[in-house]
Amino acid sequence: MALIAASFHACKPANNPEGIPGDGFEVLVDEFADIQVLRYKVNGFDELTPQQKELCYYLYMAAQSGRDIIWDQNYKYNLTVRKALEQIVETYEGLRQGKEWDAFTEYSKRVWFSNGIHHHYSSKKIMPEFSKTYFEELVIKSKRGKFPLQKGQDLKAFADFLTPILFDPNIAPKKVNQESNVDNIKTSANNFYENVTKAEVENFYKSIQGGDKEKPLAYGLNSKMVKENGNLVEKVWKVGGMYTQAIEKIVFWLEKAEKVAENEKQQKALNLLIQFYKTGDLKTWDDYNIAWVQDVDSRIDVVNGFIEVYGDAIGYRASYESVVSIKDMEASKLIAKIAKEAQWFEDNSPLKPEHKKEKVTGISAKVITVVTEAGDAAPATPIGINLPNSNWVRQVHGSKSVSLGNIVHAYNEMTSRGSSIDEFAYTKEEVERAKKFGALAADLHTDMHEVIGHASGKLNPGVKEPNETLIQYASTLEEARADLVALYYIMDKKLVDMGVMPSLEVGKTEYESYIRNGMMLQLRRIDVGDNLEESHMRNRQLVASWAFEKGAAKNVVERKVKDGKTYFVVNDFEALRVIFGDLLREIQRIKSEGDFKSAEKLVENYGVKVDEKLKLEVKDRFAKIKSRPYNGFMQPKLVPIMDGDKMKDVRIKYPANFVNQMLEYGSDFGFLPPIN
Repeated sequence: MALIAASFHACKPANNPEGIPGDGFEVLVDEFADIQVLRYKVNGFDELTPQQKELCYYLYMAAQSGRDIIWDQNYKYNLTVRKALEQIVETYEGLRQGKEWDAFTEYSKRVWFSNGIHHHYSSKKIMPEFSKTYFEELVIKSKRGKFPLQKGQDLKAFADFLTPILFDPNIAPKKVNQESNVDNIKTSANNFYENVTKAEVENFYKSIQGGDKEKPLAYGLNSKMVKENGNLVEKVWKVGGMYTQAIEKIVFWLEKAEKVAENEKQQKALNLLIQFYKTGDLKTWDDYNIAWVQDVDSRIDVVNGFIEVYGDAIGYRASYESVVSIKDMEASKLIAKIAKEAQWFEDNSPLKPEHKKEKVTGISAKVITVVTEAGDAAPATPIGINLPNSNWVRQVHGSKSVSLGNIVHAYNEMTSRGSSIDEFAYTKEEVERAKKFGALAADLHTDMHEVIGHASGKLNPGVKEPNETLIQYASTLEEARADLVALYYIMDKKLVDMGVMPSLEVGKTEYESYIRNGMMLQLRRIDVGDNLEESHMRNRQLVASWAFEKGAAKNVVERKVKDGKTYFVVNDFEALRVIFGDLLREIQRIKSEGDFKSAEKLVENYGVKVDEKLKLEVKDRFAKIKSRPYNGFMQPKLVPIMDGDKMKDVRIKYPANFVNQMLEYGSDFGFLPPIN
């Protein structure tokens, strides 16, 4: 393995061969294409009790056991491609150098990072920069081993099968297509549907009658929809159903975790999660989420299941995800202050009175130290989480909001090495403010986005869930709504009075940063000729460009050019806050009323199209900074120390070679059969 990885030019921290953190611990471990691969420390792990460490280990194994699921969900041939890449990397007997070999190694890393052949953020197919002929050579000169060959199939025939999947730009060009006026299901390459249309899916769920209208189930959340004999059928992801080989392993480790749970509430939640995986019953999923929200005392926590629906263009089906964590007791004090005032924030928001919650229930908030991430949360990761996603569960039982403290710390360490502030901020005052308050402003924005943003507002009586009413625009507008709550309040003296920020200079810093990013900085992530596809990117541009337009008459945000470079300058912070409040009120109205036409108009007019000339300028300026736009993480490795059949201790290691970890995961957690 070490020799193979070395030939992949993987970075490894000097003087730290075992990956043990210390003075030699290096956050950056690899760079390729538009990606930096980082590591994070799990501070406090050694202070846990033996039982807590054992619990972490079982949850870690459960998390990684579902890794294959996200690969198959992203595209039905992803596992076949991954097995082929792994086999070539491990056994190719040709010359491991030269332009085409380098292109192949970079392609392999990009596919591993994205959990498939589509870019993790843009959703576009990753096109190889080596030739079809070279790919055939790679396959033929490798050992048969793990190649998923059909009976009687030789290596050349297998290469011929994979070649169009990898190289034809017209086959599966986009994992998630959120364009308007197209069939978003038929034009998306994900594996949530097969031989069905958007209209058929929408009619299927409209036809479902009965059930508790006050507590609607998340129909479609944990299944693939296919057409069999002319009928629509849901293939449920559960033990005995689709993905059973991986789910059985998840359940095996969750059952072990249940036995060493910290308390009865955690044990109850884990038991319900196990029952959900065994039955696929969505009522049990709601019961689990309620029990999980009520467990606020455990030091160890886990997110595990089919969680976010961003991977489905119409927002029904959820991707597999897991995050295992430890509560950071000291850092949680700040975010807890925000959660404590949730009712005040709701009462004083600019929403229409009928769209406010009369009583904000059960919001808990904490900063966590991540132990491991898997599925849709790795290698690319969120920095904040607010769950559960069910509107009625949140309204009746509350939610948990978390900030991923050690992930944010690793990001900040990388940011401190080279910043875009000096290049894109217009004045010296703006630069100094960003360097002084930027980290705190970003943390507060994330905390308020998760804690009070996602938890705010309510739907009108009788209005269905946003994925049914706002369809492909639901995710974009939900993220915009949460961002706007954070933006509105970060310029409120209430936060100063609460002691969570020293002055409104923090709010000014965040306003300048948000406008810079929404109008300019994020454009470096978009290829020439492309518009915005990803929901978070659409959200940021929507908010920034809407505010820019609405404030144009009073020059609230001004576009300036100096020395041939473009800048966006906030001239009136208070006026900008009012504009953010106006947009928040409108987006909540759209969501509360299920107003699809207004949702479409807002997103398509402000969140999709980009200024191509400005994009090229941004890319050119970033090229001189030599900063890669995307970051993701390798995962720590938990190693049990056994005394016979009893687990005596668990130690944590920090692998430093991305390639080796991907190969190890493929070997240790490759439970699902690939398609050929």
